[in-house]
Amino acid sequence: MKNLVLPLICFCIVLFTACKNTNENQEPQPEVVTVDMGKKKTYEAAESDVTFNDPKVADIYGSYIQLKTALVNSDAESTATSAKELINALENKGDEEELLKAAQTIATSSDIEVQRKEFVLVTSGLEKMLEGAISSGVIYKQYCPMAFDFEGGFWLSNSKEIYNPYFGDKMLRCGKVDSEIK
Repeated sequence: MKNLVLPLICFCIVLFTACKNTNENQEPQPEVVTVDMGKKKTYEAAESDVTFNDPKVADIYGSYIQLKTALVNSDAESTATSAKELINALENKGDEEELLKAAQTIATSSDIEVQRKEFVLVTSGLEKMLEGAISSGVIYKQYCPMAFDFEGGFWLSNSKEIYNPYFGDKMLRCGKVDSEIK
C-alpha cells in the first residue's frame, strides 16, 4: 500500500503542475453565448368593421392600416411599399397635400425611424379626413406616451388591442386607447 501512495502523490503533483502551466500560457477566452431568437413574428391587422361614406376614403384608410402594420413589424421595405399604395389612394382623392407629402417621405426612406416620424403626420392628416366620413363602425385612436423621447405619438386602429407602430417588437403593447372615432 505504501508503494502505491508515493507514486500516486507524485502523479497528482505532476498533473496539477501540468494543468497550471497550460492555463498560464493560454490567453483568456471570451465567453460565447448563443441565443436562438427564432423566426420573427409577423403581426397582421385586425379586420375592419368600419364603412365609409366615400369609397376613396375607405381606400385611403385601408392603405393606412397596411402602412401601420408594416411599421408594427419594423419592416422598412414593406413600410415604403405600403406608403406608395397610400400615395396612390391619396392621389385618387386629390386634396390632401400635407398627408401626401408625409407619405412620399415614408415611401422614399429606408430608415424605419424616419418612416415612423412621418407616420405621425399621416395619422394626424387622416384623422381630420375621417371626421364625418364614417357611416358605421368604430376606429380606435391609440396613444403611446413614450414615443419620440416621451413626446408621444398617436395612431389609428381597427381594434382596441395595442400594436405599437412606433416601437414594433421593442415595446409592442405600449399604449392605450385614447378615443373612438365613429
